[in-house]
Amino acid sequence: MTTTTTTTAGGVKVVKPTVRSFIHDYWGRVRGGDLGSLPAILGLIVLGLIFGIARETFFSPLNFANLFNQGAQVVFIAMGLIFVLLLGEIDLSAGFASGVCGAVVAILLTNHGWQWYTAIPVALITGVVIGFILGFLVAKVGIPSFVVTLAAFLGFQGLLLVLLGGGTNISTRDSVFNAINNNNLSVTWSWILAVASVLGYAAVQFNRVRGRAKRGLVTDPMGIVLVRIGALGVLIIAATAVLTQERAVNPAINSLKGVPIIVPIIAFFLILWTFVLGRTAYGRHVYAVGGNTEAARRAGIPVDRIRISVFVIGSFMAAIGGIVAVSRASSVDPNTGGSNILLYSVGAAVIGGTSLFGGKGKIINAVIGGAVIAVIDNGMGLLGFSAGQKYIFTGAILLIAASVDALARRRAAATGNR
Repeated sequence: MTTTTTTTAGGVKVVKPTVRSFIHDYWGRVRGGDLGSLPAILGLIVLGLIFGIARETFFSPLNFANLFNQGAQVVFIAMGLIFVLLLGEIDLSAGFASGVCGAVVAILLTNHGWQWYTAIPVALITGVVIGFILGFLVAKVGIPSFVVTLAAFLGFQGLLLVLLGGGTNISTRDSVFNAINNNNLSVTWSWILAVASVLGYAAVQFNRVRGRAKRGLVTDPMGIVLVRIGALGVLIIAATAVLTQERAVNPAINSLKGVPIIVPIIAFFLILWTFVLGRTAYGRHVYAVGGNTEAARRAGIPVDRIRISVFVIGSFMAAIGGIVAVSRASSVDPNTGGSNILLYSVGAAVIGGTSLFGGKGKIINAVIGGAVIAVIDNGMGLLGFSAGQKYIFTGAILLIAASVDALARRRAAATGNR
């Protein structure tokens, strides 16, 4: 690797790779099986181009905004599932757990007249309790997660029916609650959020370089850092420019423009859980347990606590998924959290780059994978494909993603990059 060495005022030598060596090293990792989210990103670009060419309305501001609202539930559940998958476990109950939590908030809002700021915390606590029970059964009782969550899948499906009186549809009339996954920020606040996001990301990148330099660690080339900031800036500014256009069919009656409110909520949890996994001792412990449970136990990591905690986080995020789903529909019914939600959520995590074998994955995988799922579902719907054809195509994409993961792990083991 070609590098340059500089000395700080404190006498600390800092090794800086050149842009060329950085790219060469990255390409070497890719060839060695460390693909990350690269296949999903390339797939997202290809799918977007195909659907955009086949149907002009795919790239319309209205459809672009709808992608965020339609895919929010899957993205939130997938974020939680990533914690579970990092340990090589599975949670088959996440879909109906989100439905149960969605039913709780709807019942409190409609049947008991609670306000949104009291009903939502109760639904979130319900998710935490569900996750603790699942995690306890897996970690302390020793029941395989597949069996525990399969039983919970059936149980929560029944519980949802009981809560809804066998099949009642409960509508929510709280305007603030319904706005969560339906309304938009004003144009002014949309641009403020966009600029703040770019500046915040730039500050984090520069601070990371400065912090590593002070400790004498290898830093990324400044050219690469600037490319990252520039690429994200272009993406955010372009998306904001599209979303702040008028997209209402009849603007005179009801103007419709601005970034959907759900977008900053997704961004908040993306930043929160990325920080937890990448910058805290807890995150390092999760990766350690997922990579080698016995080695983690011998290193003094409380393995059982970690295993319980990932199920708690998973069900907590499932609760958020249920809340935004009920907000989107302004109602809850026995199908909330059912149908293809669980499969799409697991698919989003895996397609985005999270390994089914544990130890490898990032929260951004949920967002990228969720975007792929949303694009497939939305694009094929616009082209008039049937539900059966969409399931077949999505299943094929998931199988390809799992195959890529398996082959990448085999390649990494063969090249010593595991």
